[in-house]
Amino acid sequence: MVSLGIIGGGNISQTHAQAAQALGIPVTAVFGTNPERVPAFAKEFGAAAYFDFDRFLSHRPMSMVAIGSPSALHAEQGIAAARRGLHVLTEKPIDVSVARADALISAATQAGVKLGVFFQDRFKPELKRAREFLASGGLGRIHLVDARVKWFRPPEYYSGSKWRGRRALDGGGALMNQGVHTVDLVLWLLGDVATVQAQSRTALHNIEVEDTLTALLEFRSGAQGILQAATSIYPGYPRCVEISGDNGTLVIENDRVIAADLRFGSPRFEISSESADANPSATSPVVSDIRGHKAALEDFLEAVRDNRPPRCDGHEGRRSVAVVEAIYAAAKSGALERVRAAAGAGKP
Repeated sequence: MVSLGIIGGGNISQTHAQAAQALGIPVTAVFGTNPERVPAFAKEFGAAAYFDFDRFLSHRPMSMVAIGSPSALHAEQGIAAARRGLHVLTEKPIDVSVARADALISAATQAGVKLGVFFQDRFKPELKRAREFLASGGLGRIHLVDARVKWFRPPEYYSGSKWRGRRALDGGGALMNQGVHTVDLVLWLLGDVATVQAQSRTALHNIEVEDTLTALLEFRSGAQGILQAATSIYPGYPRCVEISGDNGTLVIENDRVIAADLRFGSPRFEISSESADANPSATSPVVSDIRGHKAALEDFLEAVRDNRPPRCDGHEGRRSVAVVEAIYAAAKSGALERVRAAAGAGKP
């Protein structure tokens, strides 16, 4: 029987636990550092509370962990869990550098455990249909991608946290923390990015990292892309991705295709009437709609049961970090930078 340990006591760990509860998966242990929140969190889900990480990893029954700690701890904690024979499902990003991502991937492979990353866009029905449409040639050859994450976070979002906006633990700002979901989405929809150019700045907040960034992307397919990622844009606007090709344009807002403007004779794309993701991501970090996390966890559990790779495994999770790392390098150097590829990356 699968049993889950939660690493982290913040809001996203609550989401992980709620997703497990919705699937009937027991949460047996919780590790965190907050002396008030962790015991209350553990009690809510009938789990044991731990402040000692080594003791937490020894807790049984526990067959897998969900990591919701600060981004720069994901690989370190995931490696320790894998070496104890525990399957590892980590919140995005997989970590804050390619080197750390590769170390976690290697550790999971050596231990023979599954490794996955919560990129819930990959499980949204409308986005899955969009990917199938693009893969079938529905837009023909892709020319241009315009991805905008123009969100807002108030000052207390950073000042009230011990790790957000800190380079050592957050790994970056609006791109690494908020924009990484959209980087993963465009990679999943359109394939790998070859080179990047970028500019970034800290325009509004008193933080160590960027809150405003623009990047130019060149995909291996030859398509061009423009990426904007910000937490400085008041009042915050829904994430938007526009994809244009020979046969027209798809417009994605949050997790829905809201427009499919196709040339005469092109295959049609029917706009769905399904309800959209209800999370107020543009203005708040709170995850109130757990459907995406639930689907990602369910896929991971099936991967463990069927001994197959999760839909978003470590190699897939690494891809977005490689692009983000290259964008940060480009913003610092002012030069065109190449994205570091890896064996196994870019598979369907």
